[in-house]
Amino acid sequence: MSINQEQREKIASGQGFIAALDQSGGSTPKALKLYGVDESEYSNEAQMFAKVHQMRERIVTSPAFTGARVLGAILFERTLDDTFAGQEAAHYLWNTKQVVPFLKIDKGLEEEANGVQLLKPIPGLAALLAKAKAKGVFGTKERSVIKANNAAGIAAVLDQQFELAQQVLDAGLVPIIEPEVDIKAADKEAIEAELKKGLLARLDKLDPATPVILKLTLPSVDGFFKELVDHPSVLKVVALSGGYSRDEANARLARNPGIIASFSRALTEGLSAQQSDAQFNAALDAAIESIYRASIA
Repeated sequence: MSINQEQREKIASGQGFIAALDQSGGSTPKALKLYGVDESEYSNEAQMFAKVHQMRERIVTSPAFTGARVLGAILFERTLDDTFAGQEAAHYLWNTKQVVPFLKIDKGLEEEANGVQLLKPIPGLAALLAKAKAKGVFGTKERSVIKANNAAGIAAVLDQQFELAQQVLDAGLVPIIEPEVDIKAADKEAIEAELKKGLLARLDKLDPATPVILKLTLPSVDGFFKELVDHPSVLKVVALSGGYSRDEANARLARNPGIIASFSRALTEGLSAQQSDAQFNAALDAAIESIYRASIA
């Protein structure tokens, strides 16, 4: 079995979740602050990214972080060019930990229009996808945000996401399509109905031989995304924590069979730069175990 086929099988039928370790420029200061690293501890972007890389490296090199419970990990582009324990990041994840590597390829969000935020343009996309493939990355992630039940806005998000997904598939990688619904949206349930309808219509046009992954906000109605979970062109449906606490996100996830976690902030909740390695590893182990349990519930 080729590496790609082995990784695909792991995502499709493995027990566990995908760790989102792809905090980028805008979300990094907040992630570091929650980890106990104040903005006074770095004075420029390079130092900031070095600090957050230390946090990520501490997570992935921990004995608690292995393919036994963590199926995959999403990396930030800078991380792809960096190392974990002296090895190229994607190589380390798969060869040392048996964790499938993904890459965040989006460059952030446009200003809100029609109740949504579309993806910004991604210059040099073909070269980035080729580099990711060469470095052993299995798939990509690209995030848009939906804030209101505007049919035109939701259609625009999905059209853009599926067009990009096709480029990713053509490059031999598996896209994680992420049309996040803001958990504070007043009409969240109505948005999810419109979103599901739009997703199903577009998934029906895809070749099941090259399936995609969906990353969605946990739905207001338990089990609402079952048709997406069961769709032949969907390799996996994963859930973002979206601002819910870990306990809340886990509880909601456990009520949606077939969906697994892809948490970022909810995964690192309770981890601190000030913890000893023993304390850090114990806290990470507890976090991973709770998210793993919710993912296989």
